[in-house]
Amino acid sequence: MTKKKICVIGLGYIGLPTAALLANRGYEVHGVDVVQSTVDTINQGKIHIVEPELDTFVKSAVNSNKLKASLKPDFADVFIIAVPTPFHKGYVPNTDYIISATKAIAPYVKENNIVILESTSPVGTTELVEKTLKKENVNTSKLYISHCPERVLPGHIMRELVENDRIVGGLTQEATEKTVEFYKTFVSGDVLSTDARTAEMAKLTENSFRDTNIAFANELSMLCDKFDINVWELIELANRHPRVNILNPGAGVGGHCIAVDPWFIVHAGGKTAKMIKTAREVNTYKTEWAIEKIKNAALKFENVNGRKAKVACMGLAFKPDIDDLRESPALYITKRLKADGLDILAVEPNIESHEELEIIDYRKALEEADIITFLVAHKEFKNINIKTDLDFCGVIN
Repeated sequence: MTKKKICVIGLGYIGLPTAALLANRGYEVHGVDVVQSTVDTINQGKIHIVEPELDTFVKSAVNSNKLKASLKPDFADVFIIAVPTPFHKGYVPNTDYIISATKAIAPYVKENNIVILESTSPVGTTELVEKTLKKENVNTSKLYISHCPERVLPGHIMRELVENDRIVGGLTQEATEKTVEFYKTFVSGDVLSTDARTAEMAKLTENSFRDTNIAFANELSMLCDKFDINVWELIELANRHPRVNILNPGAGVGGHCIAVDPWFIVHAGGKTAKMIKTAREVNTYKTEWAIEKIKNAALKFENVNGRKAKVACMGLAFKPDIDDLRESPALYITKRLKADGLDILAVEPNIESHEELEIIDYRKALEEADIITFLVAHKEFKNINIKTDLDFCGVIN
């Protein structure tokens, strides 16, 4: 495939790395975001999110005039939709951003364009993209519409965009073939062909599998607390079995993918999705359980000392060593504790400020706190020599 123009809709945690990578591979990339400050930041060759190596890629792409950000789409050969897919109240999938992005590109798509939905989506959403384009009077019979879900790990995105296998499912066989050809120009992993619905379900399945395994670990941690057993030692011993690989428990499950995607299956699958639903409920309950553990410790301190405890909440991101707060159980715990009247010291080494919480340095928090609770296993916390029963992520165990 010759180097063609790419239009990427959504310049967040997936869209911006993808746009920057493609621009550095020689493509002319037109990135689109609805936030003016994001557009301005990128056009200055800077980044608005934390991701290793991304700053170098963006700076190089902008300086070479291969990447430009804008509030509006432009004509291109390939359109990539990489916008959020949250859910409405009651865990009903929210495809509003995808529909809006599709409407936005409608005036610019033309015959023989490739339209790719990368957003993790409920089964049937790629068909919704086609239906939306048709409603916007676009002749979709001349387009190649496919789904190719992202499969990257925050903190390793720039490497995994290239190295990881990709799944491509088109609405037609020809759409699949055209889209596979495009991804093969920058992906060194295998590019696997299927249909759109299977590609959509594949990503939901991957994240539901992870969620289910984490739920086992989280439930185990609560049982061990009840039985007065060190869960970290137990897992280490159990994992010596050649066919056992228990994951590490945490304060719940966060991030835009694992904490969200299983609900897409549950919503569509109903009573058939019993295990997937239960896993989601266990992981949600683990967060509430952690809140009660911390509140009980604070109440005990107050009863003994006659004053409110200062509680250090160590970490706000949804996983170690990133700044991503989306669906973060640690952030939820911290905000809930503050709302319930506890004296909170909020610590997050990867962000400078937060609209609702005052962020303080972890060293200061350790000096001032009466109670230390580890919510995220950031690297800054690894060498802290302190004893606490409120280590929900295995920092000191």
